[in-house]
This record gives sequence, C-alpha cells and structure tokens, in this order.
Amino acid sequence: MIRLNLDVMMARRKISLTELAERVGITLANLSVLKTGKARAIRFTTLDALCQALECQPGDLLEHVPDDEA
Repeated sequence: MIRLNLDVMMARRKISLTELAERVGITLANLSVLKTGKARAIRFTTLDALCQALECQPGDLLEHVPDDEA
C-alpha cells in the first residue's frame, strides 16, 4: 500500500489546509481526502503542485507500507 504523508509535510512547513488548497488550486474537500489517506489515486499534476507548494520531493510525501502493516 502507498501512504501519503501530507499531514507530516504540512506540519513541517507549518501550513494550514486552507492555505495549501489555495496554493495548489484544489478544493478543501479534495485536499482533506488526500490528507486523511482516503484517496485511491493522485494525479501527477496534483503531486507536482503539492511538491512545489511544500518545497519537497514526491518521496517526501509518498511511502510504501507493506500490507500487513497497513
């Protein structure tokens, strides 16, 4: 399983959900789905925008977790 550690990066960068949504150009609802780990997929354009806004690499946001740990 792939885990999106968006909440971790947001805390490190001290950025709110509202501010990040505005910077990335997606709705609060969609960003919340990503943050809570309920998303089933993410577009590369969204991942790129998140990385630009958070000044990070995709590997900072994405983590592979074995299914038995999920």
